[in-house]
Amino acid sequence: MADSIKYTSTRGGEQNLSFDDVLLTGLARDGGLYMPESWPSFSYKKLLQMKNLDYPNLASEIIKQFVGKNLEKKIDFISKSVYSSFDNEEVAPIVKLKENLYLMELFHGPTLAFKDYAMMYLSKLFDEVLKEKKKKIVILGATSGDTGSAALQAFQLKKNIDIFIFFPHKRVSNVQKKQMTTIYGPGTESIALKSDFDGCQTLVKSMFNDIEFRDEFSLSAINSINWARLIPQIVYYFYGAFRVGAPEKEVIFSVPTGNFGNILAGWIALKMGLPIRKLICGSNRNDVLTRLFNNGIMKKTDVIPSLSPSMDIQVSSNFERFLFELLDRNPDKLNFLMNNFEDNNYYELDKQQLEKASKYFESFSVSDNEILQTIKYIHKEYKYIIDPHTAVGIKSIFLAQQEKKLKNNLPIISLACAHPSKFPNTIFKSLTFYPEIPQRLGDVLKKEEKFKIIDNNISKVKNYLINQMRK
Repeated sequence: MADSIKYTSTRGGEQNLSFDDVLLTGLARDGGLYMPESWPSFSYKKLLQMKNLDYPNLASEIIKQFVGKNLEKKIDFISKSVYSSFDNEEVAPIVKLKENLYLMELFHGPTLAFKDYAMMYLSKLFDEVLKEKKKKIVILGATSGDTGSAALQAFQLKKNIDIFIFFPHKRVSNVQKKQMTTIYGPGTESIALKSDFDGCQTLVKSMFNDIEFRDEFSLSAINSINWARLIPQIVYYFYGAFRVGAPEKEVIFSVPTGNFGNILAGWIALKMGLPIRKLICGSNRNDVLTRLFNNGIMKKTDVIPSLSPSMDIQVSSNFERFLFELLDRNPDKLNFLMNNFEDNNYYELDKQQLEKASKYFESFSVSDNEILQTIKYIHKEYKYIIDPHTAVGIKSIFLAQQEKKLKNNLPIISLACAHPSKFPNTIFKSLTFYPEIPQRLGDVLKKEEKFKIIDNNISKVKNYLINQMRK
């Protein structure tokens, strides 16, 4: 039951922690990521009972499995209040393209991207726990595009929280940048780091690993390195699968993947009893995960800017959680691989581990040209406009079908992770017209921007943060 669930670090240094500890800390003090000590799961009978729940009630049912007793009483209220602000009654509606091919629209939140589904929830969880503990924290986050605006939107101007978001200077779309840099105020700020996303993420992790700095300012994380960020993302896998025939039928999901958090939430849903036959991991030209799933080698190379900027990543932080499971939760083995990766930008899975991984995942890499062609094809065939990240997910399905990697006649859901209006130039490049701008985005585009550009230098960044924090 929820009240007995405890958490452990993938690196073995911390165990038997409560959900509240994990929520507020974000990253384990030994540098690892938190995981439940065991997986809650639903029986087939229970899945049938859950099948017809609306989104907020389904969210409550799933999220209660992971939180402590105190929070459990508040979850129903939080679920209703979070998802009532979304602009579609279904919250995550399913659109049928053709027989057995569906899109799940995850862009009905305030910033028009899938990150809203978890971030809005996370801010309410933080509120409740901080109120109870009478604490203040400083949140640091790195973003490759959508996390930043979702986080700033959810956490802006909170009394007990200062939030600073780092994004790679000149490497996010103009709309993504505008969404972040128009949200500001005391203790709420976005910072352009002269680096790529991996540089932003490394900087944030380094500040967390400086235990003295971390403790002095009560740092917390909202990237998907924070376990609590992943939990609300599990919900839409259940919701989507139920809409296309689960649990009576198996389902396949295709997920555009960068930091491995979103697709990991799908794998967790599978561990909880949802009948997912396969998770298709769609990479862009920065194909670190495709290389890993195809030949077992995790190797960091340079990040190449692409038309799907939120996936321009070479270090998929959340893969550590899956790796922990692949290594039978052996922290010594995990530390050996992660230390090797930190020293040499390289590690390798053995044949048995790779076979185990391929039971769950298929991975494909999609070029910029294929992104443009897929946007064009979906519009021509179905009169539907997709964003470039969604195009990676859909093209990966087509590649999997060509290679006969999927079981026929199973419903496939591709995650539509962002509204196309967030990437107007790419849409124009493919379709020769711009997508319509929803009102909530149109309002943002008129606002004034305010942000700081800083060198990727940890002492400069720390000094800046200390000066900007509310005392």
